[in-house]
Amino acid sequence: MRKIIMRTAIVVGSARENGNTAQLSQALTSKIPATLFNLCDYKISPFDYEFNHTNDDFLKLMKELIGFDRIILASPVYWYSASGVMKTFLDRFSDLLKVNKDLGRKLKGKPVALIATGCDKVSAPCFEEAFRLSFAYLGMTYQGMLYCCVEDEIEISHYQDHITQFIRDNLC
Repeated sequence: MRKIIMRTAIVVGSARENGNTAQLSQALTSKIPATLFNLCDYKISPFDYEFNHTNDDFLKLMKELIGFDRIILASPVYWYSASGVMKTFLDRFSDLLKVNKDLGRKLKGKPVALIATGCDKVSAPCFEEAFRLSFAYLGMTYQGMLYCCVEDEIEISHYQDHITQFIRDNLC
């Protein structure tokens, strides 16, 4: 039987364009076919209840992401939560529930995973829970989180076993 290769989009949201989370995401692309999208490259306005932010890049990015078989969101842990840029991106998913419903419906059943780095040995449960609950609300299939404790600058060679295990346990 032939193994199906999933096309994966990794969306990196960090204040540092080439920080630890971005480097960990890049390392994952060396092991699975994936395309990186850095939220720093897009103008995404904060959510507003009037839905007046049609001139930004959110819908353009979402239309591209929907074309992938799986989406992985990548964020450093900031104060037990997603980075500001990732939180802004997630807040805009409300557009897909109220205005662009046809696009939002395409998320249902789509596999989704999480990549995170932080300075705690183990990620606080509230970090992953916020993502997991959001994915469940959207009807997406959560595949787990790759979390790496990084005290300073990441040394990717130290995390190869983590990456391999994450792929084996969650993405295959």
